[in-house]
Amino acid sequence: MRPAAMSVLIFEILVIWLAFIGMLQVESIHLGIAAAACGVVTVLCLAATAGLRRGWGYLVGWVAQVAIIALGLLTPWMYAMGIIFALIWVTCVVLGRRIEKHQQGGVA
Repeated sequence: MRPAAMSVLIFEILVIWLAFIGMLQVESIHLGIAAAACGVVTVLCLAATAGLRRGWGYLVGWVAQVAIIALGLLTPWMYAMGIIFALIWVTCVVLGRRIEKHQQGGVA
């Protein structure tokens, strides 16, 4: 489950910075506001990635999903992208836990 969750978080960072360009070029958001918002969400994703091994990264990952959806306040298409990535995150976590439980001999 960890490699899949890590992949989701890393791809989210790429999308966040593509959104940054959209915030500046399409939405005309002030550079400082766009950079601060994208920076905070990026730090959340990086912290979640670092914490996956210890377990607390999944909680930070959930917070990051909410923050990515909230970027829609700055550029509306991030609502859609945030929801898509949140669904991928949910699928990754739920199915990952089921697979790990099944591999350990438990019932899914």
